[in-house]
Amino acid sequence: MDKKTTEQPQPLDLKTSERLGTTARAVAQGIGHTIKGDYTTQKGEVERVSAAQVERILEDWPGPQKNVADQMIAKYGYPNEATATKLFWYDNHPWKRTELVKDHVVHHWPTVHTDFLTQVINYRVPPDKFAEVTKFDGSILLDRTKGEAAGRCDSESANVLGLNMVHEIVTGKRSWEDARRISQESTVAYTIGRSAPYAERLLFEPPQEGTEDLDEGGISGAVLRQTAGKIKDVVTRHEEEATDRVTHRERRSA
Repeated sequence: MDKKTTEQPQPLDLKTSERLGTTARAVAQGIGHTIKGDYTTQKGEVERVSAAQVERILEDWPGPQKNVADQMIAKYGYPNEATATKLFWYDNHPWKRTELVKDHVVHHWPTVHTDFLTQVINYRVPPDKFAEVTKFDGSILLDRTKGEAAGRCDSESANVLGLNMVHEIVTGKRSWEDARRISQESTVAYTIGRSAPYAERLLFEPPQEGTEDLDEGGISGAVLRQTAGKIKDVVTRHEEEATDRVTHRERRSA
């Protein structure tokens, strides 16, 4: 086998012109969408997959995923997009996006199960709360830039429960330890048919917009420094690394 085909993809392979072009196109697109206030796109919501196509896709899916697919279709209709291994629903209130996949992720809390259903809401989690949320549940997925929070589990009730706990952690009502305790109790209560409001519905209204965190530009100084460094590389005919690197470098004691 050719050595080139066995290597991992390497950004080093891109020519400087390609690197500049890739960055320039993304920057121009970002500026354009910022001017229009169009911070994220989700165009698939206008489509709908046919019943026959969904049935063909689900034929060889595992039982748990098929069961949840039937629940989602009964509640939200047929998905907006589909591949052989994924079904997508968009704006299926209260969710911004629902993704059901044929594959699975094994998760051992609160008991051994598989994660395959991801449901997303608009929600801003302050950066200083990220650690608490991830300590609460590693299957809560946060996207700071898009302003999204998602539950990924084996059922809609589990995702509802997880995001209710995220809201209480973020608003200071509970610690992450207490949220884990409440989740465990609510999971069992809901499963055996007892009243479990945290697992039955979202107890807050997710924002429709305005949760994005676009951060702040800070590259102008780097542009000046790296341009000067590039000129030096050309003049001296010796390339220096742009920054200090510690990854995979032997650290010598003084």
